[in-house]
Amino acid sequence: MIPAQILKPTNTEMQTPSPQATPQKIHRYPCPACGANLLFEPKDGFLVCPYCGNKERIPATAEQIEERSYEQYLQVRPEQLERMSADALEVQCQSCGALVTFTPPEVARQCDFCGAQIVAQPKIADPILAPEAVLPFGITQQQASAGLRQWLSSRWFAPNALKHFAQPDAIDGIYLPFWTYDSHTTSYYTGERGEHYYETETYYERDAQGNQVQRTRQVRHTRWYNASGTVTRWFDDLLVPATVSLPQNRLDALEPWDLNELKPYDPAFLSGYKAQRYQVDLAQGFERAKQMAEGMIQGDVRRDIGGDEQRVHNIQTHYSGITFKHLLLPVYAGAYRFNQKVFQIVVNGRTGEIQGDRPYSYIKIALFATAMLFLLLFIVLVFSLFQN
Repeated sequence: MIPAQILKPTNTEMQTPSPQATPQKIHRYPCPACGANLLFEPKDGFLVCPYCGNKERIPATAEQIEERSYEQYLQVRPEQLERMSADALEVQCQSCGALVTFTPPEVARQCDFCGAQIVAQPKIADPILAPEAVLPFGITQQQASAGLRQWLSSRWFAPNALKHFAQPDAIDGIYLPFWTYDSHTTSYYTGERGEHYYETETYYERDAQGNQVQRTRQVRHTRWYNASGTVTRWFDDLLVPATVSLPQNRLDALEPWDLNELKPYDPAFLSGYKAQRYQVDLAQGFERAKQMAEGMIQGDVRRDIGGDEQRVHNIQTHYSGITFKHLLLPVYAGAYRFNQKVFQIVVNGRTGEIQGDRPYSYIKIALFATAMLFLLLFIVLVFSLFQN
């Protein structure tokens, strides 16, 4: 049963996790029925007690998700920074450098991005530009693991070492950081417009009898005219990953994200999950957003030039009214090492889409090739016996 009252975190004393950390009050979400820590449940979007099954609503922290001014946060001031939650702890992987934030009782034992054991002691998380919004997990870890087992079963030539990913705890839920940018653009361009025209050309060839005959054909030519002008566009929510722990092509393959289901950020969504600290800062992210915008702007310019062909010599774009959001998007991720290489597997925490690396077992490939060779020889032998 869902109580009518709004759930509020309680304050409890936390133990010092490492020499660098100092005692402070932390926020936890206790179950009103049994006192255990509530965890976010993707299935229905509530905080759920893993022991007695009691459910609590996550309190609404804002009526809507707000955009922030890019210019005001470009030179960030200390008062603009906050922790993801009052009790956020942070640990860094000594192998790949990824910084992961989590809240007790969640722990970080193994790096989700490189598979290395994390030996560093957690410390109180440093303040960051806090997220404006979060896309909550939509599938459970059990559902993600089931999809992963099916994905693994289709990898015939994968080594046996890959099978450990079929275990329920092989992947962990973690929120990845992203930026979104809005901007109005005004682009000034110079180029050329090409217009096709046709001329009749006479040529000679030999016919089927070997006689030389005269023929004609239409040959296309292009006249070029100078062109210049201005195009404008409004960009809304250009999505830029703020992580470098996963390759860009893998992140692209996880799309689409149903950003219309974003929720105003509340630390309660992190209960039972981890979150990665952004590795790409606000300015670096905007440079990536401009690269994404350039392709669309060039398309606008070509359409504005018109004609049958276009040559674009120069485009100068002015960006104005820039705003941004810091988002957390959900994935289940894991990694393992095989023959001194790191192989990653990641699952979209909303759709279940799986993307991953896989090594090949040359022993399995050799055995398969040998079996196919013996099968072919057997078929040839049987066919020969029937022929005789």
